[in-house]
Amino acid sequence: MHRLTRDRALEEMYRRAAAFQDETAANMPPYTRLPASLVVDGLERGSKLNIDLFFEFLRTGDTPTEEATREVVEIAVGRVRDGEPLEEVLDRYRIGAEFIFGRVRAAATGAEQELLVDAALPLLHYITLVTGRVATACVSRVSDPRWELLERRRAIADALLTGRDPIEWADEPAITVPDAFLIVVFRLGTTRAADSSELRHRIEAIPGVFLRLDSGGWTALLPLQPGDDGEATAAALATRLPTRPADQPTPFWVGISTAPARTDIPDRAVEARTLAELGRCLSRPDTVCRRSDLLFEYTIAASGPARPGLAAVLAPLDPQPLLAETLEVFVDSGFNQLATARMLNIHRNTVTYRLARVHELTGLDPHRPTDAMTLSAARIARRLESTSFAP
Repeated sequence: MHRLTRDRALEEMYRRAAAFQDETAANMPPYTRLPASLVVDGLERGSKLNIDLFFEFLRTGDTPTEEATREVVEIAVGRVRDGEPLEEVLDRYRIGAEFIFGRVRAAATGAEQELLVDAALPLLHYITLVTGRVATACVSRVSDPRWELLERRRAIADALLTGRDPIEWADEPAITVPDAFLIVVFRLGTTRAADSSELRHRIEAIPGVFLRLDSGGWTALLPLQPGDDGEATAAALATRLPTRPADQPTPFWVGISTAPARTDIPDRAVEARTLAELGRCLSRPDTVCRRSDLLFEYTIAASGPARPGLAAVLAPLDPQPLLAETLEVFVDSGFNQLATARMLNIHRNTVTYRLARVHELTGLDPHRPTDAMTLSAARIARRLESTSFAP
């Protein structure tokens, strides 16, 4: 291929690959143990770096230096440090390369098709090079005492949350594992990783904390001092939570429960996780979610197999979105018909008519206390069922 033609074809392929960058991140399978909002910036940054490095390699033929790939390696090592298996982290290079290569090939012209054939071997070489450097970096970190301490504290958190004895990971050198904890479960909203990372770093800095990440956020076990029923530790935690502007959506929710003994930790962790999920699914404006503030909602969330049937109570309203909206506002206004009319900017008689239609379609009268409770419960159940509620 003529040099000028090759350079033009290479530049066009690079432009297309860069354009597919956002699609690459969107088509990557989610990490099984890491929240998406915590890794999205790293994923996008890593994709861009890899595209730039590979096309520079393809253009010059010069193998990327270790310094050139340093940031790419650090991003991947960070995922392993957070608890994601090394094999899953490495497999993303194959998945990403296959996706972009396939998209570029589908849009390639004749000259670009020829260049793609020549690029297959360099692509294999590049992927092998980078994954090898990631694996080597991870192996070298194993001997780092800080890495080992992090692994041991994560293993202790796993043991406590599953009701096992953590003694296997707590000795040599000794790690103090108290008997009582404040269980704090974080569930992240749709904010970017900058907000999530700041929050996580603040929690990691709490003395004695045991932290475990998962795909929805993370769970923190905060040691309780003798005589603390959890209130003092919860108050101290509140001072560490980042503040947000009043006009911004809630970036995360915190479910809190107290475990006075180690044997209580698994059950209290489920409670805290349910509360945090309730905050997320119901889009509560309050960040901290306690059972005392969500007794009605918690009962519905814990109803298990009964929840889908309860949610189906409102199915007759699906073809009538105005009726569903009116019921929603009526419940939120404390069953105040006049306030509902004002909020919807409609006549009070229109509210009366719509609520009568709700009664006709569902068989439940919003003005009757017992029926109103059922409708309120059904509304919560439906929101939980439609927002991937996963306690």
